[in-house]
Amino acid sequence: MTQLGEIKQAILNDDLGAIASLDVPESYRGVTVHADEAGMFEGLESRDKDPRKSLHVDEVPTPELGPGEALVAVMASAINYNTVWTSIFEPVSTFKFLERYGRISPLSKRHDLPYHVVGSDLSGVVLRTGAGVHNWKPGDEVVAHCLNVELEGPDGHNDTMLDTEQRIWGFETNFGGLAEVALVKANQLMPKPAHLTWEESASPGLVNSTAYRQLVSRNGADMKQGDVVLIWGASGGLGSYATQYALNGGAIPVCVVSSPEKAEICRKLGAELIIDRNAEGYKFWKDENNQDPKEWQRFGKKIRELTGGEDPDIVFEHPGRETFGASVYAARKGGTIVTCASTSGFMHQYDNRYLWMNLKRIIGSHFANYRESWEANRLISKGLIHPTLSKVYSLEDTGQAALDVHRNAHQGKVGVLTLAPEEGLGVRNHELRAKHLDAINAFRNV
Repeated sequence: MTQLGEIKQAILNDDLGAIASLDVPESYRGVTVHADEAGMFEGLESRDKDPRKSLHVDEVPTPELGPGEALVAVMASAINYNTVWTSIFEPVSTFKFLERYGRISPLSKRHDLPYHVVGSDLSGVVLRTGAGVHNWKPGDEVVAHCLNVELEGPDGHNDTMLDTEQRIWGFETNFGGLAEVALVKANQLMPKPAHLTWEESASPGLVNSTAYRQLVSRNGADMKQGDVVLIWGASGGLGSYATQYALNGGAIPVCVVSSPEKAEICRKLGAELIIDRNAEGYKFWKDENNQDPKEWQRFGKKIRELTGGEDPDIVFEHPGRETFGASVYAARKGGTIVTCASTSGFMHQYDNRYLWMNLKRIIGSHFANYRESWEANRLISKGLIHPTLSKVYSLEDTGQAALDVHRNAHQGKVGVLTLAPEEGLGVRNHELRAKHLDAINAFRNV
């Protein structure tokens, strides 16, 4: 049996105490993109770029373990939009990130390689910890958030997301979670929710923490009870968590979706106010360069019909170019548009009169700091927020999983099994699981 096989068997046999005595494997399988293929999609429209052609499953050397770091045997991972961006080399090739990171120190130079092991989510078991790590040990069951920071300068010590060397692990660093082994900083680790399977616990990480900061944290919209919250893509990987946070926090979500099936998912979560943007036929752009304010107005009228005449206190933005003009218009006077992504385009346009004359605010929100990530994971662990996992792929089929996300053919989050041989493994707290089973499975096979 290989070294990795022995580790996998120990985990499956619940013999976690043996992990420390087992050798770390010299290599492992990981999903990669290759630097010499960074130009493979040149000349194609984004929608025509196929992650199945650029994502490979390679045997790669296990990286050297540095101080403050941990190697994790990865049981499951998940797909995020940054995986899609990496796979289609947009807006830039991630090898530029790795090269820049490699210039910081001899230790960070490890990341600057002609291949990039991708992925920003994981659940698994700690294999080894580096010097100076005290809170984690081999055999610990963990999930990881994706904030990678150096914290050698002053800027990040009030909010680690402001660190000058802040990066997203598995996107702007190497050795990510779509692999059998991953390298993380030890302060990325958090306890695995005991009532969830490996694949369920791997799926919330990035999007759950992002939604928490964007909507709940004082660094984001600082949502309060009674706020009307407009949520774009409310059944998707990010929006499905925003919908849960709005409902749990006593707010009133207005869920924007693109089909009756997605509307039904939001109703399952407990939302009542839903807009099917395709059924309503909104066309916010007249052509490539000009938006249609009359469509903004029609959209705003629909929101007020649902809310009893109220405009959104908060707009939860992430589609970007396609919707941003409508978002700025729709927010109430003094309201907040909080944005964390631009999946439909990075160059936003809006009518600034609606912003400045109505004292609205635009807040940029990017992932979450360690404290926010920990709080978001705690809510998962207590069964107050639930994973939105819809479908699970094998490591070999990661390209297809990324294509599904790229084409918006998915609901919630799409998971990937790495070392776990099948779904359904890793549950410790069966009583808590039974209590929330319907909510845990709300997105499955839809």
